[in-house]
Amino acid sequence: MDTRGLRSQMKDSVPVAGFCPQGAYGLQDSLRSGFTSVKNELLPSHPLELSEKNYQLNKDKMNLSTLRNIQGLHAPLKLQMEYRAARQIQRLPFLPSSNLALDTLRGSDDMIGFEDVLNDPAQSEIMGEPHLMVEYKLGLL
Repeated sequence: MDTRGLRSQMKDSVPVAGFCPQGAYGLQDSLRSGFTSVKNELLPSHPLELSEKNYQLNKDKMNLSTLRNIQGLHAPLKLQMEYRAARQIQRLPFLPSSNLALDTLRGSDDMIGFEDVLNDPAQSEIMGEPHLMVEYKLGLL
């Protein structure tokens, strides 16, 4: 299947209104939602791109199904509950979270990956006004 022809047809039909979430006055609220990215709206440029994006999800599904076949239904359910609890542990909205507990549960805490080297919080573009971000997360704004 040739997706390049399909992508060029789809490029012209992307709705412009969906690119930016509208604020109270009809303008994009860049402070809360960040900058818009057209790259996220495009179709994948390579057939393996979707496979690489979903690698961790597919790996987790395979590990859980193997665990279910070996130990029974209780083991993957317990592990999924621990994953969910580890995902809910977050710092304040304006501070980056390392998700160390989740990495420890997955067994990837002793590996150095791409995101460990190039995910420097000092170079992040999401830093904003701390009080405003906390009030927005709590639903006060």
